[in-house]
Amino acid sequence: MVKIRLSRGGRKHLPIYTIVAADSRNARNGKFLEKLGQYDPKSQDGEKVKGLKLESLKKWIQTGAICSDTVRTLLKKQKIQLS
Repeated sequence: MVKIRLSRGGRKHLPIYTIVAADSRNARNGKFLEKLGQYDPKSQDGEKVKGLKLESLKKWIQTGAICSDTVRTLLKKQKIQLS
């Protein structure tokens, strides 16, 4: 099953998460199918979700991918409609 979830990057006390489409059996920071954007929780400019590929995101959801709870909440806060 394909899931759209967060993969952690960055450094200690300064995380940057990448929104990825990945097989649910792979590790959190392991192999992924496609990068879909980035989430910076400590962003000072107010833009926390950056470089989001909406077309790819919609394509994955139409093919049966499931968003994690965190990604769904992030997209809802950014007022992004997927369906």
